Amino acid sequence: MIRALLIEDDRKLAALLAEFLGQNGVETVLAQDGGQALSSLASQRFDILLVDLMLPGMDGLTLTRKIREHANTPLIMVTARGDDADKIVGLELGADDYIAKPFNPRELLARIRAVLRRSEPGDQPKFQSGGLAIDFAAREVTVDGKRQTLTAHEYELLCALARNAGRVLTRDQLLEQMKGDHADDAFDRSIDVHVSRLRQKIEPDPRHPRYVKTVRGAGYLLARES
Repeated sequence: MIRALLIEDDRKLAALLAEFLGQNGVETVLAQDGGQALSSLASQRFDILLVDLMLPGMDGLTLTRKIREHANTPLIMVTARGDDADKIVGLELGADDYIAKPFNPRELLARIRAVLRRSEPGDQPKFQSGGLAIDFAAREVTVDGKRQTLTAHEYELLCALARNAGRVLTRDQLLEQMKGDHADDAFDRSIDVHVSRLRQKIEPDPRHPRYVKTVRGAGYLLARES
């Protein structure tokens, strides 16, 4: 059974979604605002978070930012706002996907399953290169033992490089792996920008990268260190 935290202030919609998801293998816990959501996250474990953008008090973007300070749990934004700027901000803050209201509950279920498939650890539960370590099951990245908070795009970029450590990946290959099942323009952000932001978080000296190397005219690779 998948455990989902649904942060939604519309009681009727929340009840309908909880009933449908429950019939399809997703146990849903409801939080009606950001405070309740953070309290639930502090005391319970969830496989995925469903965050409404329009919440009373703390809005969904602020809540997502706070969540990503402490956890990399897969997160889908559920929003009535379809503006690309909001989508991009949400994704850069750490959302893994979004769905705009009104939507078919079956589409939400499909997106939940797709996000969870992409976050599965696969055959390699952990990766380490020098002081850089990735725990795929926990979605946790540490450098010299210190946990780093990455956005969803930064994490997916790092995982793509780690699973191909020592091999050069072109920008197109990286972009395709970061998109996963998606082809929305909101995902078409510069790979170079993501690499730069990732380096700021994991490199001892971002100007002279130790881990994420640039191969001129080809792309990027993650260096292997013992």
